Amino acid sequence: MFGPVYKRNEGEMQPGIHLHIFHFVLRLPFVHYRFEWPDYVQGLLLCAVCLGIIPVLMEYLNMPFEIAITIVILNGFLYTWHAHLGDPVVPGWITPAIPLLLLWLQTFPMDTVTRMQALIAFEFELGCLTLFLGATGLAKRVIELVPDALKAGILIGAGIAAVRLVFNPGGSFDKYPWTIAIAIGFAFYLLFSNHFKSVINQSKFLQVISDLGLLPAMILAVIVAPLVGELPWPTIEWGFTHPQFYTLVTEWSPFADRIGFPAATYYIQAIPLVLAVYVVLFGELIQADALIDEAREFRHGDENVHFDANRNNSIVGIRNIIMSLIGPDVSMCGPLWAAMQVVICERYKHGRNAMDSLIGGVASFRLGTFTGYWLAPIVSFVKPVLPIALALTMLVQGYVAVRVGVLRAKTFNDLGVAGVIAGVLVSRGAGYALGVGIILCLLIYGRNFFKRNISLYNTKADPIFNLAAAQELVQQNEAGQQTK
Repeated sequence: MFGPVYKRNEGEMQPGIHLHIFHFVLRLPFVHYRFEWPDYVQGLLLCAVCLGIIPVLMEYLNMPFEIAITIVILNGFLYTWHAHLGDPVVPGWITPAIPLLLLWLQTFPMDTVTRMQALIAFEFELGCLTLFLGATGLAKRVIELVPDALKAGILIGAGIAAVRLVFNPGGSFDKYPWTIAIAIGFAFYLLFSNHFKSVINQSKFLQVISDLGLLPAMILAVIVAPLVGELPWPTIEWGFTHPQFYTLVTEWSPFADRIGFPAATYYIQAIPLVLAVYVVLFGELIQADALIDEAREFRHGDENVHFDANRNNSIVGIRNIIMSLIGPDVSMCGPLWAAMQVVICERYKHGRNAMDSLIGGVASFRLGTFTGYWLAPIVSFVKPVLPIALALTMLVQGYVAVRVGVLRAKTFNDLGVAGVIAGVLVSRGAGYALGVGIILCLLIYGRNFFKRNISLYNTKADPIFNLAAAQELVQQNEAGQQTK
């Protein structure tokens, strides 16, 4: 590990150059933060998860592989902006909203030009809204006005849509049933099992496996898929990836003659979906804030690090606008990769010797993923199982989105309204869901439409969120079995 030129004193903010715009603070590796090699190496391996969007781009937009991976690389470069502009998060896709966007795109003819114009209009509009709310400081206020029932319904609907995407007739599960079943079972055990949480501290090996998130399940898929005859063994290629930036801009962007800029009707049609996606996006901001606050308190304030939702919104908005103009992407540019933020924060909790600054950890990780996209051996190793990677991501995200959505509902009425909204969203799309949700909330809550229920779910007692609670639950079960 290499120390920075400008070192932080105990309890101070990590050194950087204040840019006096959008609360941005420029920080450079080896100058303003220590480069964290463990997080960089982990990023090299886990870039495989980001490559999982390639089959979706190929299926829904008829993109060739070379163009799809060029979009992933461009998106990966924009990921690095967050930490280097002062945002202490691991950014990622707006994963819960991907099924919503795909459902919307399916309402357009299976024509590359039409769907590309719809995607460009949606992503540009999302970027402008997010940048506006972040730059003006209105982001937090706007989301506070959204009723809990509406938030819950959108999240639950997004989760169900994610699962449906995998299990639709003719979808991923029908094509690769054994690989998906085995890989997702293994992934759910590592990520959510109370038993695994109770034994993780008994072995360094298990701790390493836990820190790798979805990667162990993906490696298992690489082995299982050929054995059951569902996918071929990978053919390892050496050298570097060859992105096609010129072709991307001249043939797959609004600057291309065959695509062009969307008509106003596309922007109007995208409005309900943009609003629904922003609700999902802000839910991830809340999660990022909680994770960073917990990590900071665990370090007893040796680093003054805080999450600024408005700064995050500004960067996310700029990223989406850029991608809509030169590399439209169905994964969208989101504020958080929750699983990896948890992993980075857990290592940060081990003290300053383990990770000097949270900025250094998240920046090094995203530099690692960006490097991995360019390495042909890594890309070629996971290329056969990219559909499996996407299915794993969707199923895990579906599980989490439904769980978080249900917990957003604070009353029985909230849960009932959320269920209706979720059903409408999955069957008729975001526009109908928002309309039905607003009418139901007005009918049921009346003048209390904007009243916010501040009761919070106790995550400390939940074994999914808390290791101690998981271990206690396992011990209680074992004691009960012995009594019997």
